[in-house]
Amino acid sequence: MQIRLNKFLSQAGVASRRDADRMIEQGMIRVNSKVITQLGYKIDDEKDRVEVARRRVKKGEGLVYLMLNKPRGYLVTVEDPFQRPTVMKLLPRLKKRIFPVGRLDYDSEGLLLLTNDGELTLRLTHPRYEVGKIYLVKVKGDPVPSELAILEKGIYLDRKKTATARIERLGRSSKSTLLRVEIHEGQKRELKRMFRAIGYEVVRLKRIGFGGLKLGKLKRGEWRFLTLKEVEMLRRAVR
Repeated sequence: MQIRLNKFLSQAGVASRRDADRMIEQGMIRVNSKVITQLGYKIDDEKDRVEVARRRVKKGEGLVYLMLNKPRGYLVTVEDPFQRPTVMKLLPRLKKRIFPVGRLDYDSEGLLLLTNDGELTLRLTHPRYEVGKIYLVKVKGDPVPSELAILEKGIYLDRKKTATARIERLGRSSKSTLLRVEIHEGQKRELKRMFRAIGYEVVRLKRIGFGGLKLGKLKRGEWRFLTLKEVEMLRRAVR
């Protein structure tokens, strides 16, 4: 039967028709191996092969990938028993339930991925794949190069040594220093604990990169679908 592509995606549980149109415009949808960007495009829902991020979509199933610029003051969880605000309040109402990939602390901000692709989530968060994460970190005071070198080589936190890191000084004010830090693991509150171990308090932490993706110009509290190219980039990062 001939139906509109956005209706098919809605029936498959991928997204509402409105959000499906956004996915189509962003080039996330393929029909019979061809990228479709035309709104109103019709398919044969019995014969045509529809793919989201190179995975086939059938009625009743579908994969969704979002990037959110998480603000401070939101928990990275689906539900909170104490009714505190969670990142889910910032997202559209999708037909498929999605989950955060990894964590960002309540008072941290920046790039957060959410998806219902369980296999990709597992790989992105498993230490084995050493997926890179980039942060802007503001600390009180002015760490000297020798102190930062200690963190770059790895230090012991709760008897477990952190992986090597890359740290670059970006700027200095009278009371604080801004650093760019790249790490490849995600122990709980790792960066804050690392800097505390050498005597510095983190006063602001923002993730700007994950697995090759960049936060870019996405405003605080805003979200968008990942493009097909971005999803493929994530998959290459965990092969």
